[in-house]
Amino acid sequence: MNHSIYSADRTTHLKIVVVALVAGILVAGFGISAHTNSDEGLTQTASNRVMKAGKPVVVTSSGNSVVR
Repeated sequence: MNHSIYSADRTTHLKIVVVALVAGILVAGFGISAHTNSDEGLTQTASNRVMKAGKPVVVTSSGNSVVR
């Protein structure tokens, strides 16, 4: 048995490619089957509560530091 990928023969490389391809197909198939088309939790509904802007507020600073 050869444990190096560099000195492996052609059939070993073919086995690795086939195993990787099968694993990729299985992962993609699982991802597609796990995907649901129902958008029950993603829909947005209009709310009856409306927030209105209040009076404007002015924030000023004199720049003086207060020492107590």
